[in-house]
Amino acid sequence: MNLVEYPDRDMMMMDLADTLASDLNNALMSNDKVSFAVPGGTTPGPLFDTLSAVRLDWDRVTVLLGDERWVPETSERSNARLVRARLLTGHAATAQFLPFYTDGLEPDEGLQAVSAKLTPMLPLSVLVLGMGADMHTASLFPGSEQLASAVASDAPPVMAVTAPGQPEPRVTLTGPVLSGAMSTHVVITGAAKRAAVERAESLDDPLVAPISLILKTATVHWAE
Repeated sequence: MNLVEYPDRDMMMMDLADTLASDLNNALMSNDKVSFAVPGGTTPGPLFDTLSAVRLDWDRVTVLLGDERWVPETSERSNARLVRARLLTGHAATAQFLPFYTDGLEPDEGLQAVSAKLTPMLPLSVLVLGMGADMHTASLFPGSEQLASAVASDAPPVMAVTAPGQPEPRVTLTGPVLSGAMSTHVVITGAAKRAAVERAESLDDPLVAPISLILKTATVHWAE
């Protein structure tokens, strides 16, 4: 694990935006189209704001989420809603977006079409993940009944999963997709998550610490 410490969260988001822009530009130099997977939640909002102002060939970039709650974009719990509002604007408005949720379908039904669109984009060009204090990443949660299947080497690209204690089903990129990304970054804040990522590295067991799937090749960005 390559751990980078920052003096504060604002500096981390600005520096990480520069790093991601460089990674995307490098990928665009050698590929006609590139894929960019990003986390949901509120933490990456400032990162998205900065990235959306960067001049890139965004029309050759497909943005997708690492995971999503199975709710429409009208819901405040929709990660896609955040991405459209904070990232797919400014210069980045020309990027393509691959949403996971399909109105009127159950997750297993809707994900067949998503998998078909996602597979040609693999391996992911650039991947950004968050992590919970329980060492989950994307929607790969310790204790989830689908976790073993989702981290297996033969897992489909995207799966429907249940998140313990959460009110709605979720869909998530799976272990093979996450571990196969060409460039991987993890963004965490606070002492509890710093301790959790260090514990995950020592455990090196995706069934206990799902984030450990990618730590050997990831850069972890941390600020208090």
